[in-house]
Amino acid sequence: MPYDPQTLIQTAAYIGGGFAMGFGAVGAAIGEGYTAAQANLAVSRNPEISGDLFKNMLVGQAVAESASIFALVIAILLLFLDLTNAGLLNAAAALGAGLCMGLGAIGSGVGSGFPGGAACFGIARQPAVSSKITTNMLVGSAVCQTPAIFSMVVALMLIFMTFEGAPLYPTWAALVGAGLSTGLAAIGSGYGGGLAAGASCSGVARSPETVGNVTTTMLVGQAVAQTPSIFGLLVSFILMFKSFPESTTLSAAMALLGAGISMGFGGIGPGVGNGMAAQGAIRWVARRVESAGELMRIMLVGQAVSQSTAIYAMVVSLVLIFVV
Repeated sequence: MPYDPQTLIQTAAYIGGGFAMGFGAVGAAIGEGYTAAQANLAVSRNPEISGDLFKNMLVGQAVAESASIFALVIAILLLFLDLTNAGLLNAAAALGAGLCMGLGAIGSGVGSGFPGGAACFGIARQPAVSSKITTNMLVGSAVCQTPAIFSMVVALMLIFMTFEGAPLYPTWAALVGAGLSTGLAAIGSGYGGGLAAGASCSGVARSPETVGNVTTTMLVGQAVAQTPSIFGLLVSFILMFKSFPESTTLSAAMALLGAGISMGFGGIGPGVGNGMAAQGAIRWVARRVESAGELMRIMLVGQAVSQSTAIYAMVVSLVLIFVV
């Protein structure tokens, strides 16, 4: 049964909207569930402050919910956007936008649950410093949302960009690849940032006097954990803004799609690994604050080595874009 171009464009937008909200609901729900589980554990430890723990749980869950709200916004745009005068490249862009936002929300949603849960349990242990723990939780959770924001930016650009004069082949593959590059790479960075933030909340609860050192180590560790998603964002920008000569060969399209896949999947492991390195350093800074400088040095060296695989993935992506 033949379909006219307008039907194909609208179909791609609907599928993209489904991807955005379907994948986007996964991470936030897991993160919120983890926060609630830890809140119950905290109440069982210190039932006298159940009211405060309940409020902290809701705040932590609200931050974790942000990633799915970003996904909801993109999904609604894709479902109701007027595509009357759109071209076939807009179909590829809509599909890429949905994948980018949906996948990009997973890591941030799960990651934001770690500081939320750790803060609840930490407040049960140290009610007197609940304000410090909550502040630390909010800062750490906010950084966890950064990869989801990168994904939303790329998704919005794919939705609202014009592609006049760009050839359908192989540009369609570049647009889908752009969505996969940022969306997949955001998973590791969001999750890894959450590991660091959770350890920071636990560290402040264990040793409130180390809050300055613990928070500083957390932010440095999270910053490094964000770099794979930044690499993914860079590759996405190149794929979206570079002009590609028209080519109907399958290899040209697959090279651009492969570039997005390489950087996207290649950014997941380094993001998680960097978060693990930061988690270990933060945990021990709270116990041995006098060794904070040495611990941060080892953390950064370890993260640099873990980061190398993301650099390899980016190099392969650039080779696929500019050389193949």
